[in-house]
Amino acid sequence: MAHEVYQLKSEGDYEIIDVNQMQWAPEESQVLEIARDQVYQGNLLLVNKDYPVHQEGVKSDVVNLIQHKELVKGYGLLDDRIRLSQGVAQKFLQMVQAAEKDNVRHFLITSGYRDEEKQSQLYQDKGADFALPAGHSEHNLGLALDIGSTLSDMNQAPEGKWLQKNAWKYGFVLRYPKDKKDITGIEYEPWHFRYVGLPHSKIMQEKNFTLEEYLSYIKEKKNIGGTIGGMEYEVSYYSVSSKKSVKVQANRYEISGDNMGGVIVTAFADENARIRQDK
Repeated sequence: MAHEVYQLKSEGDYEIIDVNQMQWAPEESQVLEIARDQVYQGNLLLVNKDYPVHQEGVKSDVVNLIQHKELVKGYGLLDDRIRLSQGVAQKFLQMVQAAEKDNVRHFLITSGYRDEEKQSQLYQDKGADFALPAGHSEHNLGLALDIGSTLSDMNQAPEGKWLQKNAWKYGFVLRYPKDKKDITGIEYEPWHFRYVGLPHSKIMQEKNFTLEEYLSYIKEKKNIGGTIGGMEYEVSYYSVSSKKSVKVQANRYEISGDNMGGVIVTAFADENARIRQDK
């Protein structure tokens, strides 16, 4: 299948589907056997004071960015210890390159993946309003990063304004937005972005959802769908207490747990993608 299938040209050259995360099924359908441990893996994991990181949820492709020059182009690093999921770093690079076309080019990654020791120290330094205990931070997953600007703070910088408008196109969301502390438990952080992937970031942007709100919405609706870049998608929620069979009638799909007892299956097709639980 040609690579152009994955591009949404009308909104810029970015991928609708992350082919590195994508799983492929036969064209007709496939029955997926979803195990309990899938609840703790994937790009949609909720991690906060109530739901800790499970070891299987930590991204396996975390790298030190300074050792991967091909990933560090058009932006700076605060120091030579910044680590991040390689897949997320590739998406970030794609996003930075798009921003440069809009003459926004002063990005800086100030923090990425943190081990528990580093997170514990940060929690002691900043307190509960601006940090989470070790094992309860998205930074412990490899999916979150703090983004700065070499011009000014992110509230004022062109980089911050550009991200708030465009980050969703590349699968990123502003994780701790204004006026949502009662939901997230964390004060507004204009620098903290989380990778969730498309179409989830698009839906969250349109509905002004935090990740907590989005996951609750999917759980309540059980099944939502739409179209993005000429591709139909369908997002389905399944509660998983033991192994579960799910029939996918689409040949491209992604699976993510929510870290709370459920699994989200996202299927894509050029037309009429459908997912249903195997009876």
